[in-house]
Amino acid sequence: MAERAEPLVRVRGEVTLDVEPEIARLVVTIRAQDRNRRRTLDRLAERQRACRALIDRYGEAVEDVGASAVVITPELRGGRGERIRAYHGAVRLRVSVRDFTVLGELVTELGDAEMAAVEGPSWELRPGTEVYGRAAEQAMHAALTKARTYAHALGTEVTGLVEVADIGLSHNAVGYPPPVPVAYAAAEAAPPVLDLEPHPIQVHAAVEATFTLAPPPRL
Repeated sequence: MAERAEPLVRVRGEVTLDVEPEIARLVVTIRAQDRNRRRTLDRLAERQRACRALIDRYGEAVEDVGASAVVITPELRGGRGERIRAYHGAVRLRVSVRDFTVLGELVTELGDAEMAAVEGPSWELRPGTEVYGRAAEQAMHAALTKARTYAHALGTEVTGLVEVADIGLSHNAVGYPPPVPVAYAAAEAAPPVLDLEPHPIQVHAAVEATFTLAPPPRL
């Protein structure tokens, strides 16, 4: 007589964690314009150096600064031919801030810089953050708890694990609108410092797991 196979139960475990962001990211766009191409580049380089010097004053509060390639675009006059009215230049700085206590002041000062616009902040987690591992572990515990609940309802117990499938991890900021450009016109008086509070981030993890059960009593 063939042995009776162990019954199986397949469950899905999910968890959503509300966690504080670890990084605030800003995008600073610096522009320059002149009839002469070289003067446009010189102005752009000077303004970039000024913004970088401003950022560097915040020391370790800023985790990283990266610049994209410079873009120089000629503006053509109307009518025939290729007569150039002016050259427009732009360069972007991507700033990662770890100390949120300086964020409002930094955004205000960058927005007050000459021909600069600021987008952000966007609240993020670091790629290797331990939060992802914690969410995955809790999702697995949720799957095991659910399997045990089913087993209890059948009058039996979980005896082993057959398979685990990782459905994946994801995260998104909670209640945060898209980044809005911030810019100020040059003025003698310093602009007021912005109050920027970090928004929580939701981390979601899900697994599918198959467990073996002890044969339940006859139903």
